Amino acid sequence: MAEIVSNSLKYLTIGVHDESWGMVVTTVGMQHIEPNANYPAMSHPTTYNFKSQNGRILAEYQLVYIVEGGGFFESQSLPRQRVEAGTVILIFPHEWHSYAPDKELGWGEYWIGFKGEMAQRMEAAGYFSPKEPLVKIGLSNTLMALYRDAIRLADKENIACQQLVSGIVIHMLGHILYKERNRGAEVGRAEEIINEARQIMRERANHNLQVEDVARELGVGYSWFRQNFKRLMGVSPAQHITRLLMSRAKELLVSESIPIANIAYILGFENVGQFSTAFRRVEGVSPRQFRNENSKKMFII
Repeated sequence: MAEIVSNSLKYLTIGVHDESWGMVVTTVGMQHIEPNANYPAMSHPTTYNFKSQNGRILAEYQLVYIVEGGGFFESQSLPRQRVEAGTVILIFPHEWHSYAPDKELGWGEYWIGFKGEMAQRMEAAGYFSPKEPLVKIGLSNTLMALYRDAIRLADKENIACQQLVSGIVIHMLGHILYKERNRGAEVGRAEEIINEARQIMRERANHNLQVEDVARELGVGYSWFRQNFKRLMGVSPAQHITRLLMSRAKELLVSESIPIANIAYILGFENVGQFSTAFRRVEGVSPRQFRNENSKKMFII
């Protein structure tokens, strides 16, 4: 499943307006390193090439996916660690690092380099951290296919290639995060309970749904539930319910066939005033203003 049958190395052109997109891709490739072979096997520009004993510092992010063999990784933030197949190595800008396959094993790797505001926002939000640069997700056909898609696009480098390939990087990052947080049998008790809670909230979201009732139904204490929900989701359970509620409200408001008073009732509010106050607090406009503005947009071609 993981075998790399050919080596490929691409460096992409970055146009004048590409960086305004929010992310650009610098390089993408794959290579198979035989046991006892030199590493790196292919020549790179001076800013990318390195010797494992010295390491290097890049001015960009990279995702290096080890799909065969094994080796080591170390960085400014992490002491030397063993790396097995199925591990994604996250390299961060201006962070010293070094990695290489074991001489007796070799390895197969995919990589892609990128930079821009999108990636910086993800790091700032804590989705990925230099302190945890090794993400064990196992062997993923989906992720390998995304790398190969990026390589094919980079090979042709047609107009708007940067925008399309950077979209692939976003897909990769989301896939890595999802796989890491939902590792099948390894998913912890907290993750299982929070996933179940989110399902309950989606199905029953209304103004009367109480977080305490959800926690009680799942057989956990309110404090434990709230703490773990916020840790995994980034928002409190009450905020998550409000988001679901307002999302449902906007869906209903776009349909002019449903009176606003009926929408308030459907969502569990006692009256239109209570619904309007809650909606304005979150969305910044009244339900009627939202309906008027968005119904107009529906007819603009």
